[in-house]
Amino acid sequence: MKRGTFGFETTDKGGLLNAAANVQALRRLWLDRTLIQGEDLGPGDSGDFDNGAWHVSCHVVAAGGVMRASDGRLLWLEVSHDPQVDSYVATATVKSGTAAQTLRLDSPAVRAPLEGAALLGFVEGNSVGRISARGVNDPPTLFNLWRRQDFDQPRGTAADGGKVWEHWCTLRDIRPSSGIGASVLSAYVALVAALGDRFVPAVVRGRRDYGHPQQLRAMVIAGLVGQEAALWDTTPVVIPASAERLLLEAEPAKALEAVGQLAWDNPPRYYMFSRRIASWSATAAVREDFRGI
Repeated sequence: MKRGTFGFETTDKGGLLNAAANVQALRRLWLDRTLIQGEDLGPGDSGDFDNGAWHVSCHVVAAGGVMRASDGRLLWLEVSHDPQVDSYVATATVKSGTAAQTLRLDSPAVRAPLEGAALLGFVEGNSVGRISARGVNDPPTLFNLWRRQDFDQPRGTAADGGKVWEHWCTLRDIRPSSGIGASVLSAYVALVAALGDRFVPAVVRGRRDYGHPQQLRAMVIAGLVGQEAALWDTTPVVIPASAERLLLEAEPAKALEAVGQLAWDNPPRYYMFSRRIASWSATAAVREDFRGI
């Protein structure tokens, strides 16, 4: 089925399909300057939006999700960095014996635990702390003067950093000619397809500023997100300090350990860091944002 003005391909239940056509549609959407333009693109430097995605993109790509396999094991799903080729892939991290394995979502070893797995919820991406692309050395010309290594901050500092800022960099060029940006888009579509239609809007609703309300409205119009999913009537839960320390390391195995500390009753749940949870966009506000759609 096709949804919205951009014709995103979805399942009968409204979930996004992991399809090349959806990667292309997402690229067109985040480069669109008719639905979203001017200040609604979010803050940025000169040139940041010439070939780059809307502000919200870095937040949604940095987030992850949690599922429970039929055998009871937890699965942590995210966009991970592949240091072998400096690109990004959608992965699942799961315990195998006593060790955690991080594997591509399309690998045979992941398909089995994902088959019939139950969605537990989502976790906000870190905007302080470490990045996932350890040891990179971006030249200033790659991402409009932004460099991922500048945002690899030690845990305990309040400086801008973490996976949110990492992907602010990677998403400054999402043209097909940008290998890194293109890999992020493909990985993200695969992740959304696995985690379902509530994943994207839950993360977008984590801010009432930076153009997020306008960008969520545009996502619904375009068809990336279903309106029912965007109006999910929920309230985020604060990530406890012990789990936060692990999540700020931006390592899949530590993230799996962190989500193992969280309560997952009454799923799905959305967990946010305490520093910006007060910015949550309540359902009533979103309904007002969607007036006229």
